[in-house]
Amino acid sequence: MTAIADIPAQSDWKDTATARITRKRLIAFSAPLVILTYFVYLFFAFDISGLAGRARMDNAAVLVADSYSYKTHVTHDNRRGDLSIAIEGENKGTYPDGMTPDFVTLTGESTARIALTAGESAKIDGATLRYSVPGYGTVTVTVEGRKISLVTPDDTVPDWISSSSSRVTITGKGGRASVTRARTEVFRYSYGWELFWFTLDSPFYGKSPVELLGLALSGDRVVADKSNFAAMVDGVWNNAMWRHKDVLWAIFETILMAFLGTMGAAIIALPLAFLAARNFSPFIAVRFGFRRLFDFVRGVDGLIWTIILSRAFGPGPLTGALAILLTDTGSFGKMFSEALENVDDKQIEGIQSTGAKPLQRYRFGVIPQITPVLLSQVLYYLESNTRSATIIGAITGGGIGLLLTQAIITQKDWEEVSYYIVLIILMVMLMDWISGMLRRKLIKG
Repeated sequence: MTAIADIPAQSDWKDTATARITRKRLIAFSAPLVILTYFVYLFFAFDISGLAGRARMDNAAVLVADSYSYKTHVTHDNRRGDLSIAIEGENKGTYPDGMTPDFVTLTGESTARIALTAGESAKIDGATLRYSVPGYGTVTVTVEGRKISLVTPDDTVPDWISSSSSRVTITGKGGRASVTRARTEVFRYSYGWELFWFTLDSPFYGKSPVELLGLALSGDRVVADKSNFAAMVDGVWNNAMWRHKDVLWAIFETILMAFLGTMGAAIIALPLAFLAARNFSPFIAVRFGFRRLFDFVRGVDGLIWTIILSRAFGPGPLTGALAILLTDTGSFGKMFSEALENVDDKQIEGIQSTGAKPLQRYRFGVIPQITPVLLSQVLYYLESNTRSATIIGAITGGGIGLLLTQAIITQKDWEEVSYYIVLIILMVMLMDWISGMLRRKLIKG
């Protein structure tokens, strides 16, 4: 009788197990299906298929080329009639009278021949540009009053020439040219970052490393009131094109923003964390108030605090440091209070048994227990905030972020953008190494 009575119960168990297995199989199948459906939705919502059609690969190629090379601009002012040669088209990089690059031949006040790469060449003859391409012929562009005429060898406009009533742009394999009513420009690309060390007006420009070493050791002064080595250092430090002095100061400002914001937040958050910890603050209302305060200041993103504070205090590195301080105070307060709630009470009781006062109990019974967590989190946030300070600096007007934003806005100084990005990466690597070293030494100690 007992065995017969147990048969329905066993059947129910089997049905229950089968139903659970079936449900798990449905979940295992439906979860990937939901994710796949979501990605299909994103594909159409963001028009991924049309991305290739919207992409401008010609602009991308120019941008990449500008990041590791520089352009020499040979410019004819079609209104004044004068001719100038400048690195990146900047006044600070203009070749002085009597000095030209070896690929430019001046044949008159407004006439120049430019030897480009890939066998191409260009000739500026007043308001007329002749651009020669091997295997194709010579393209002639002439500015006649308010009209720009274009003549090609086969009377058609190839895809590497952009032509309109106000501008003609030629993008060849060996260079580029642009003609407007105001000016005619030919751009020749060369590898490297020209004028990175010395500008054109420096007596050390164009010297090889061996020649510079010889001048540094020589007693014959190139600059009357300075030694050759001091003159070299001054030339690099005060380089008007690459602004090494301003860049290094901007790096210092960025690190200073991260340091002040992170350390200030840690100093403020530690005593407040005691008021938010359950085992140190007996009043529920006090704990609730400080916990919500931490949620509020860390719930608002650092960039939002940056905009608010810059409106209140004006732009500057201090505003960026305050934005980091506010955000990290909430994060540190939450982490420190949770660490305090997990301390071992026996160590505190041992200190109390010696007759220690409350402040002494906190100092010798609590702080040593949370120090590893405190140092680890503070050093990690210091490293992370070094990266964040770059973006914050772009908004508050300080640090390397501001220089990076300015270089991007110009749409032509992409080699400087590359330079700043390399410096930012090196800065982050340095801070990572320093924080790791301090973490190992301080926590073990």
